[in-house]
Amino acid sequence: MSAIFPFAALRPTPETVARVASVPYDVVNSDEAKAMAGDEALSFLRVSRPEIECPPGTHIYSDAVYQRAADNFDRLRRAAPLVIEDTPSLYVYRLHMGTHVQTGVAGGFSVDEYARDLIKKHEKTRPDKEDDRTRHILTLRAQTGPVFLTYRASAVVDAAVAAVTADAPLYDFTAPDGVRHVVWRVPANRTDAVIAAFAAIPALYIADGHHRAASAWRTHQALAAEGPGEHERFLAVAFPDQQMQVLPYNRVVRDLNGLTPDAFRAALAAKVTITPGGPATPARKGRVAMYLEGAWSTLDFGAAPAGTPADATLDVSRLQDAVLSPILGIHDVRTDKRIDFVGGIRGTAELEALVDGGKFAVAFSHYPVSVDDLMRISDAGGIMPPKSTWFEPKLRDGVLTHLV
Repeated sequence: MSAIFPFAALRPTPETVARVASVPYDVVNSDEAKAMAGDEALSFLRVSRPEIECPPGTHIYSDAVYQRAADNFDRLRRAAPLVIEDTPSLYVYRLHMGTHVQTGVAGGFSVDEYARDLIKKHEKTRPDKEDDRTRHILTLRAQTGPVFLTYRASAVVDAAVAAVTADAPLYDFTAPDGVRHVVWRVPANRTDAVIAAFAAIPALYIADGHHRAASAWRTHQALAAEGPGEHERFLAVAFPDQQMQVLPYNRVVRDLNGLTPDAFRAALAAKVTITPGGPATPARKGRVAMYLEGAWSTLDFGAAPAGTPADATLDVSRLQDAVLSPILGIHDVRTDKRIDFVGGIRGTAELEALVDGGKFAVAFSHYPVSVDDLMRISDAGGIMPPKSTWFEPKLRDGVLTHLV
């Protein structure tokens, strides 16, 4: 059973939603966020990445940053304006990216189900990032960006959603990146059908937003003494698995751990089959493309041995176990500053530019992890390596805000 709850969303008016809506706080750095916000006074990045308005050198986790978030949130509520829904509601949220379309249901989801692993996870979280979003939520008394959930597709949910999308939407706008966002408010007379359809779903899975979900749980713990309330829920949008689009999350490494390129290739050859050339994005699982000294080559890991745990069959895991750790000396990708990650939306040309520009010595391009792999690993209680998946298109912050 998966519980979903209507909530009284804080949201922009249809006239200003395109100006308010912003990319998720964690897919851009401070400089990128500042450039994206530009001169747009209503950009939600001023709330989710408030350091862009603080003096240069201000630490992103300083008291001044959270105070600026609160001040900007209050100002935005008046200026946009942001309105509070008159009755708690569910929403249908559709994303169009080129020919790809996916349709999910937005609502409040149970922090208790999250804590009991009925909402399943596949990543570990970092305490500093949890601390940041927890403080952000508690300062604003609002969860400002949704968690991205998935579930095994249900014909009953599909039918309930189709009945809603037959009506005129609340929002329909195209973001600067070309992604179209269409949102419907679920009518009161259709809400029970959506809730009942979700009640028959055996499990939900976090696709993206592990830190947001963990921070919502910590917020609940901090506010539990207040008694029952919205802190018992977290904002999320749940999409059926068959509609999800996963891009690779690629790796770039700053140096070859003291090896010359030829010595590095020799060490690789003892571990995997190397073929010069090949596509910059591998054609199938079991292969990783490598960019070194201005040229692509293909690393073929072959089929994983029978009985290998699901998480160890992922190409990111096999690269880690065969190359990054034993050859390049990168044992913990969460903390090692010699490695960085490039979301698949940036393309393989970004990998080439980073290596050709001298900032990194080698790049690795992956075949995307499947949603089925994500679910199997989550079902088994496994943990995927950090930065294994990049989901596109992204939801927007500020479209629906959950007050706690």
